[in-house]
Amino acid sequence: MYCPYCSHKKSKVTDKRESPEGIRRRRECFKCGKRFTTYEKISKEDIYVTKKDGRREKFEREKLESGINRAFEKRPIAKEKITNMINEIEEQIRKRGKKEIKTSEIGEVVMKKMKKMDNVAYIRFASVYRDFQDINDFKQEIKNL
Repeated sequence: MYCPYCSHKKSKVTDKRESPEGIRRRRECFKCGKRFTTYEKISKEDIYVTKKDGRREKFEREKLESGINRAFEKRPIAKEKITNMINEIEEQIRKRGKKEIKTSEIGEVVMKKMKKMDNVAYIRFASVYRDFQDINDFKQEIKNL
């Protein structure tokens, strides 16, 4: 492991623990003495997403995060809770054991979790995901809440 400060090759692990991002290690460089954090993740098998129009592309957590974060923008929900929710969603998708999943299945999982956390974020996400066309679509969804 190279030190990000001086590029020295050797460092020692001062602390190791599990975290949602993987195994977190605090390291100390033997040369400059500065400390830095590294994360170790298990390499996961690729999952492909089938879009509404039939196109297939690789599942990208960043796209999932982006959509969810937009829905929670300016909402009083801790970033940590949102990250935990995203981790749970990704884990749920991977546990299905399929190499391919439809965007509609992902959307339903996301909306189910969002509904439990914040109704406003849920409506924001649902309006894009379900392609609301007018105010009546919003009214109907709010009634269903």
